[in-house]
Amino acid sequence: MTNDDDISRRRFVTRAAVAGAAMSTGRLVPQIPGAIVGEVPLPARPMRAAAVGMVQPFPLSAVRLLPGRYADAAELNRKFMLSMDPDRLLHVFRINAGLPSAAAPYGGWEAPNNELRGHFVGHYLSGCAMRWAAFGDTEIKARGDYLVAELAKCQANFPNGYLSAFPEELFDRLRADARVWAPFYTLHKIMAGLLDMHTLAGNEQAKVVLLEVSRWVDRWTQPLGEGHMQRVLEREYGGMNEVLYNVAALTRDDHWSEVAHRFDHTRFFNPLAEGRDELKGLHVNTQIPKILGAARRYELTGEERYRDIVEYFWQEVTARRSYCTGGTSNGESWNSDPGKLAGELSGYTQECCVTYNMLRVTRDIFRWTADPRCADYYERAMLNGILGTQHPADGHNLYYVPLQSGYWKLFGQLHDSFWCCNGSSMESFGKLGDSIYFHDDAGIYVNQYIASEVTWKERNVRVIQETRFPDEENTRLTIRTPNGAHFALKVRIPYWATRGGSVRVNGKALEVFAAPSSYLVLDREWKDGDTVEVTMPMSLHLQAMPDDRRVAAVMYGPVVLAGRLGAAGLTPAILRAEKTAPRTVPEYKGEPIPAPDLVAAGPTLESWVKPVAGLPLTFRTAGQMRDVDLVPLYRVIDERYAVYWRFA
Repeated sequence: MTNDDDISRRRFVTRAAVAGAAMSTGRLVPQIPGAIVGEVPLPARPMRAAAVGMVQPFPLSAVRLLPGRYADAAELNRKFMLSMDPDRLLHVFRINAGLPSAAAPYGGWEAPNNELRGHFVGHYLSGCAMRWAAFGDTEIKARGDYLVAELAKCQANFPNGYLSAFPEELFDRLRADARVWAPFYTLHKIMAGLLDMHTLAGNEQAKVVLLEVSRWVDRWTQPLGEGHMQRVLEREYGGMNEVLYNVAALTRDDHWSEVAHRFDHTRFFNPLAEGRDELKGLHVNTQIPKILGAARRYELTGEERYRDIVEYFWQEVTARRSYCTGGTSNGESWNSDPGKLAGELSGYTQECCVTYNMLRVTRDIFRWTADPRCADYYERAMLNGILGTQHPADGHNLYYVPLQSGYWKLFGQLHDSFWCCNGSSMESFGKLGDSIYFHDDAGIYVNQYIASEVTWKERNVRVIQETRFPDEENTRLTIRTPNGAHFALKVRIPYWATRGGSVRVNGKALEVFAAPSSYLVLDREWKDGDTVEVTMPMSLHLQAMPDDRRVAAVMYGPVVLAGRLGAAGLTPAILRAEKTAPRTVPEYKGEPIPAPDLVAAGPTLESWVKPVAGLPLTFRTAGQMRDVDLVPLYRVIDERYAVYWRFA
């Protein structure tokens, strides 16, 4: 596998072609794909020139999941969404706007006494929009449309465009440096949900409501001096800069870029721009949305400083602050110097929101660079940090993926949690078709091995991918193009494909392949029905902690294998966190159990970690004082497990 220290020394190939793939340069259009551009009351200030990117993602509407693990996860997410009552979600908004509500309020972070109430509704709007774009789900879209219409009624009861589930008094406290949780964080979720309902689901009213909220933000921030505003930004504010840059792109009015720029956090950005890691001690998911805002500013303005910020941050976090799963954070923070992770394992390692947002940053950088290492990381974080975070009974999502041995995945109460990660996970599983495929003028990139199909409408091309990866080591691509088409099909050969592989076109084996972390490029005239079969043998390998090589995880290809430690003592009351009180996170009511040490009982890993016949991705150790079964981490539910082992 790729050496992490080597990754940290290499800079991205940002101006030249990536080895193994024919790249062409395209121009990023300064607006959100699918946006409906309309008039705005403010005088429009034309957008500055946009940055140039190498590749474009296919919109969610162009990708359909086929039967398989990812499609099943999307359906479970739908079940979770349908379990929510829109009127109960609206209760706190209606009460805050002085409107009647007969619905019972939800609990947890949506309770009437929680200062983040309303944040989940923003995520829910995004989830509805994504589900509509990805599946054409009219029932879910109708819920999103209903929420937008009712939120508009709440907004109309305020004279200034304000919209929230809590009073403006929380923002008054923020301005006065008084104690308050994170009002702009919550407002960002609502604004992002409205934006998605407009751009992905075509809801015009959502745009009207969004612009009114944006004007309220403009008026609130405009009188604050630079020093005062920077103090405001010390409190978590989500992706306010990103959503306002997106409003600028939507309206083609640069005024909103100026408003967004007020949310650029100088104390956080400056060290990153200068190539310094000063992340220790910071709350992780407070910072990553700021990076997404920096990425959006770079795309709209071409300011290289913001690209430098984003790329340096990504390299530091993925190479020196991430676990084998691709996740980062312990107790929601970076508590150590870079590369010091062996002491950062707990029941609260790693936060799911963090993985969600790191995937979004990765997607941005891939668009700029077409670097296959971004797709490698995306695969690892998706398989090990997103899949397996839903409970199969109801689709409820995790807050943390614990990595300290002997813990279990702790889920919450369906209607009495509403943690931040419940919202972001709803979006993760709402857009599983995202980032599987990209394109440039020359062809299509196949970045992820997921059963799906993509339609390249402009070229009258459809690619159907049939695979059971990672249960199997191959994928089959069928080209549908009624009139034939010439383009390059670029299939990622991942970092873990260290034993080579094979490719067949229309059943005929080719004598070429590609190196790990590159692209196999098939540039030819394609006919309708042409097939490409790619096989990439997976193998066992260890992922050691950078600061203690005796502590390591066992992986098979990109899959983190977890040792099954049983379910002794795990009662239903222990497996589910208690009803969440205001400002609380899930807490374990039981203690972890120790995992056995492992010894290298043979010259190679394969000699003492053996596959179990007839069970895909299932292994068992041999020659240990206590042998254990190893299965993908994403399969483990309601039992104790170990990911990192101490090697004696």
